Amino acid sequence: MTGFLAQYGSQIGTLTLEHVWLTGAAMLFAAAIAVPAGIWLTRAPGWARPVIGMANVLQTIPSLAMFGFLLPLPWLGERAARIAIVALTAYALLPILRNTYAGIRGIDPAVVEVARALGLTGRQRLFKVEMPLAASFILAGLRTATVTCVGIATIAAAVGAGGLGELIFRGVASVDNRLVLAGAVPAALLALAADGALGMLERWFKVRA
Repeated sequence: MTGFLAQYGSQIGTLTLEHVWLTGAAMLFAAAIAVPAGIWLTRAPGWARPVIGMANVLQTIPSLAMFGFLLPLPWLGERAARIAIVALTAYALLPILRNTYAGIRGIDPAVVEVARALGLTGRQRLFKVEMPLAASFILAGLRTATVTCVGIATIAAAVGAGGLGELIFRGVASVDNRLVLAGAVPAALLALAADGALGMLERWFKVRA
């Protein structure tokens, strides 16, 4: 085992950083799209069903098929990392969008009416009342999306985007369980670390609310 780590330790470290970068970039894009979209849907509830339904359809597309659909697209197909980030972003949209919408819509209307009676503008109500009260719900969506993305990011190696999936694919191809575990174990630890950190934030905001 010591010899294996001496041989592959640097690769595991490099691929872990690539995995974190792919997942982190996708989550930033997904949050930047889904949180504002979820807020907009609370103001235009008639659009909620079709928009959330569209995000749900993206979630049901098999990951390999999603990467395959994106390969021939101009600009995206030129860089494997772009394909991976776009695909991971698509998979992360649904839980963030749905939880943002549900969290804000679930706030007691009386609280919003009190804020309105105090003279708060729509923007002030959003940032001083609605977002703080819905923060734990939004973080729960981010938590689910992050764990999902960490797992799906292992498939990114199929299009040459790097990440821990490279070790898994190489291990499967060479029937070497050590390589499979060298990719799978760090990926699982990343998912657990992200879940734990976001879970702590979620509980903290829930207590504050």
